[in-house]
Amino acid sequence: MTSSSRDKPCQCGTLFGLFPESIQWRSVRTIAAVLLIALLLVVPVLSQWLGQSFYLTLATRIVIFAIVASGLNLILGFGGLVSMGHGMFVGIGAYVVGISSFHGMQDGWVQLGLAVLITIGVSAVTGLVSLRTRGIGFIMITLAFGQMFYFLFVSLKQYGGDDGLPIEQRSQFAFLPDLNDKITLYYVTVAVLLIVMWLIWRVVHSRFGYVLRGFQANEQRMVAAGYPRLRYQLSAYVASAVICAIAGVLLANLTLFASPSYLSWQASGDYVLMIVLGGMGTVMGPLLGTTVFLLLEEALSGMTQHWMAWIGLFIFLIALFSRKGLWGALIGLSSKGAKP
Repeated sequence: MTSSSRDKPCQCGTLFGLFPESIQWRSVRTIAAVLLIALLLVVPVLSQWLGQSFYLTLATRIVIFAIVASGLNLILGFGGLVSMGHGMFVGIGAYVVGISSFHGMQDGWVQLGLAVLITIGVSAVTGLVSLRTRGIGFIMITLAFGQMFYFLFVSLKQYGGDDGLPIEQRSQFAFLPDLNDKITLYYVTVAVLLIVMWLIWRVVHSRFGYVLRGFQANEQRMVAAGYPRLRYQLSAYVASAVICAIAGVLLANLTLFASPSYLSWQASGDYVLMIVLGGMGTVMGPLLGTTVFLLLEEALSGMTQHWMAWIGLFIFLIALFSRKGLWGALIGLSSKGAKP
């Protein structure tokens, strides 16, 4: 082996085509990603060791919201589309579980399939309308659609209306362990998160991902080059919505409850804040941002009634000093430590 080959960074990430060739396994951000994922995997052990099952429930909630943030980040961070209505798709997934359970259907695969199919239909229609606009127009139309569905579920008095819909039993997935076990539910959500993150990683490093990012950087040039904007952005919008609906199915199984609050604009705004905090346009950013956001919420809400103001100030400072949030700070640290 020559000295030049020894000096090159490890290219193990190309194995079986699972990871992009550009990955550097000794970089700060890679080490941070491995540590963060490893921490997720040992949470049940830590929870049992501390004798606090609450930590496992909190960690499951963090993972589910990280799935939502990852889905939204596909169009926000990589596509430049600021949606204030993605809570709508989380709510659809949760209410599919709640309503089907209300009528005696517990088959999780059927519930998941219905949630995905309904979300594809709703996101295709709302996306076709929303993507005709740009900037603030897109934000306001997605917000309007989200509020329309919010009030739709509030009006369904048979299914709890404004009070929400309790779910008597968790979904039953054939060939999977029983989700009534909290540890099983946690590891299922972690598996879904890792699959989603891997898929997004592959997508953004594919031709589709480069075209999507191209529209974010210079839409006019991409259109002049012959790329159909609506086709690419609508595909990303629908994929993003489906990821959020899957998270909604998991959220309903965690809380055993489907609430109109899942569809509120405040919930959609929280997802945007999680992405901004963690780092827009990064794969690990939504997970890091969601973790920090929910941990701060949990800690500060017990200390002061004005915890939202403190979180807002923290996010403002992060966005001010790091364009790509907390994960961007790690990227900057990694690049400073790299050899010229």
